[in-house]
Amino acid sequence: MTMTEQLNALASILAQGSLHSLFQPIVSLCERRILGYEALSRGPSNSPLHSPLALFGVARQAGRLNELEMACRQSACRRFSEQKLPGKLFLNVSPESLLETTHQPGRTLHMLREYGIAPSQIVIELTEQAPTDDFQLLQTALHHYRDMGFSIALDDLGAGYSSLRLWSELRPDYVKIDRHFIDGIHQDALKREFVGSILQIARASRAQVIAEGIELPEELAVLTEMGVDLIQGYLLCRPQEHPPTEARLMLAKPDSTSVSLNEDASDLSALLNEQPAVAQDTATTKVLEAFRSQANLNSLAVLDGRGQPIGIVHRHSLSDVLLKPFATDLFARKPISRLMSDDFLAVELSQSLQQVSRLLTSRARQRIEEDFIITQNGNYLGLGRVIDVLKLITELKIQQARYANPLTLLPGNVPIQQCLTRLLQQQRESVICYVDIDSFKPFNDIYGYGRGDEVLLCLAQCLNDRVDPSRDFVGHIGGDDFLLVLGAQDWRKRLNQLVDDFQTQCRRFYRSEHLDAGCFIALNRQGVRQEFALLSLSIGVVHLHPLSCGHLDASQLAELASQAKHHAKDVAGYSIHLIDSREIL
Repeated sequence: MTMTEQLNALASILAQGSLHSLFQPIVSLCERRILGYEALSRGPSNSPLHSPLALFGVARQAGRLNELEMACRQSACRRFSEQKLPGKLFLNVSPESLLETTHQPGRTLHMLREYGIAPSQIVIELTEQAPTDDFQLLQTALHHYRDMGFSIALDDLGAGYSSLRLWSELRPDYVKIDRHFIDGIHQDALKREFVGSILQIARASRAQVIAEGIELPEELAVLTEMGVDLIQGYLLCRPQEHPPTEARLMLAKPDSTSVSLNEDASDLSALLNEQPAVAQDTATTKVLEAFRSQANLNSLAVLDGRGQPIGIVHRHSLSDVLLKPFATDLFARKPISRLMSDDFLAVELSQSLQQVSRLLTSRARQRIEEDFIITQNGNYLGLGRVIDVLKLITELKIQQARYANPLTLLPGNVPIQQCLTRLLQQQRESVICYVDIDSFKPFNDIYGYGRGDEVLLCLAQCLNDRVDPSRDFVGHIGGDDFLLVLGAQDWRKRLNQLVDDFQTQCRRFYRSEHLDAGCFIALNRQGVRQEFALLSLSIGVVHLHPLSCGHLDASQLAELASQAKHHAKDVAGYSIHLIDSREIL
């Protein structure tokens, strides 16, 4: 298609207003509700400019980008209003269009009035496709939007030309992490580090993080474990003209096979206070009486007609409101829904203590005296106290430190036994890997124990890089012996990657003559000089099947892994020996 034909197609689309608006939900996990929708535009289905890349590329070349974006905005607002979609509307805006001389401030506000959409519902989502140099002018444009009541989101963090500077300069309300860092995060420790850093910066800047482009349940499990609350992606819902309006339709029930093997994996039963809740139409005076009659009552959940939380009332907040002149007379007969806070944390009973701790710390507005709501399948169960979470987390950390290996800080023998016990109780198909370093003792004799400790720390890091923290486990038995529990699907690939990582990392520990020779000479256990190959791994693997779980205890499972390791050691160099649990019944 020639450029002239493309320009004519663009002109026709703009003249006829033949754009399609699709909506993709953004879901809050902790509140199990839809925060809002990102509006995405497409050209007519029979047009060569149907693809957004082609459509916006031609508009940019033609100098009509601002005109196209306004048309997309108009279409999105009209469809959003017609469908009465809940929550916020995220509108994509390129910084370059804001900086165009043809950009006319105020048109968006006029458009919103036309469709009955409040400015507080709009999030201007900056999408950076080209370098942005004039930060001062961009700041001025965005301050103009903020003054009108709009929120600001920064899209594709980590992918743009200057996204970190934009974050620093513009202080957006929302930050979207680029899909690249979400893809395969359950198998990539570096991506987890990146997302973890983003979460820390977001807490400091009071921005909310949105993980977009989630396509796999394993990606969602890791992000949930890390404390990410706002999510978007094909796993939940593809962009569509008529998107769902209920989050529960998109959030699958927890999969028992994805339960963590770590110590904090138990549910929140220990935190649950079965506190009665109030209906949204309860008079404020009755709520006030409840607080007066129960001195230790900090909060009350507010429920809709289906028993699902829609808000929370905190004692201190209610007191602050009613202390104002004439406030008691003004609000006494009004329903509590007028005074409740809809900014609350709701967590599922099945979530882990660690997940809840991360969600709490990600909420800049959460106060220690404010309770959070605990639900089961979205229905209200009771309240939890922040102070109880802190106490249990502290106890857990003390327990973990008590049984951790002092060098690598990985879980030691007691947590390893507990992990194997949980694994058998869950009857989950998995592989238990006993990892041992070949030639480690003679290496220590030649290079010294300090260098040997560096090798152990190196292996510990390599092991951590290969685990999915939401469902795998890594522990340090002692010396150069480690235990790894992996899912049964791709364990061979992950072990091969582990071996490659370890051998690459170990090169820095050898002297050049040993590296060149591919071996070193040291005394063997009989005191005789012997040639030893460079460090490698022997791995004993037990493939555990659900039907075998009832016939084994944790000690027997550990002994099987040890036997597999001894068989692997009989083979020179890197080796894996597999024992199938079905063959021993």
